[in-house]
Amino acid sequence: MKIEQNKIVSLSYKLEADGEIIETVTKEKPMQFMYGVGYLLPKFEEQIKNMSVGDKFDFVLKASDAYGEWDEDAVFELSKEVFEIEGQFDSEHIKVGESIPMRDNDGNRLFGTVEALNKDTVTMNFNHPLAGSDLHFSGEVIEIREAAPEDLAGSCNCSCNCNCDDSCDSDCNCHR
Repeated sequence: MKIEQNKIVSLSYKLEADGEIIETVTKEKPMQFMYGVGYLLPKFEEQIKNMSVGDKFDFVLKASDAYGEWDEDAVFELSKEVFEIEGQFDSEHIKVGESIPMRDNDGNRLFGTVEALNKDTVTMNFNHPLAGSDLHFSGEVIEIREAAPEDLAGSCNCSCNCNCDDSCDSDCNCHR
């Protein structure tokens, strides 16, 4: 059996960026996903398409094909008032290095990392942590199987893999 649309695939792999090991997934606890529904980076899926169990892979995704280039325009100074709860700055959760879920002006959900706490502002970075990095993947296809009805039920064709029962738009807003 080969990796193709709606197949359930299990992989072991090592991910490196900038010479550093970012993640290791073992054969004993492989990553499992449904191929072709937006769970993985599109260029990653292109690289493993039509592989079979036991096939090994070793490839690099350029930053532009992964999480994009570093974007200085994705770093913002936000008023500390944005982070207030009942009139008080949330110093328990808003700390340098923390990833904070937020919404943009259009209501889209995104995550930002606290870069700095200033007197009246918080510096937030909305770049993906791996933005600007080429990603080196090496690994092996562990298992491929047909998707069972329960795998297909609730599969969402969006990048957030939210498992909504109907469909999502490109911003992963569920439509029921």
